[in-house]
Amino acid sequence: MEKDSNRICLCPLEGIITTISKKWAILIISILGHHDRLRFNDLMNTLEGISPKSLTDLLKELQKEGLIQREAFSEIPPRVEYFLTDDGKQLCEAIVPLIEWAEKRDNLHQKICNSTCQSTSCPSKRTVRQKNQQLVNHKDGVF
Repeated sequence: MEKDSNRICLCPLEGIITTISKKWAILIISILGHHDRLRFNDLMNTLEGISPKSLTDLLKELQKEGLIQREAFSEIPPRVEYFLTDDGKQLCEAIVPLIEWAEKRDNLHQKICNSTCQSTSCPSKRTVRQKNQQLVNHKDGVF
């Protein structure tokens, strides 16, 4: 059977699209992509408006999909950190063009975005570009 070069098979998206299309999922992947590791409360503080239950449920789902990992430390008080797996890092790289596309497309909210992106909790456009450039430089052997 010949492969139609004008078509893309969407079958691989069937399972993962349900997870990454949920509210907050792409933001969590992006935020974890800009930090080595984050604790639950750090994620809560960064994602203003998410409930603890929603964050917990989504973190479990992202973990089940193999996009993030959870590491619990046996300390007092207990400490848990979340970080991206290799698949999560690849997804984070893949969403950079989506973020850049949305940035170009959505001029209506530019002032709001600029003021929000000035805060340290926002994975700002500059950070995304810097992270993307670091990845490109690393692949090209530039350090």
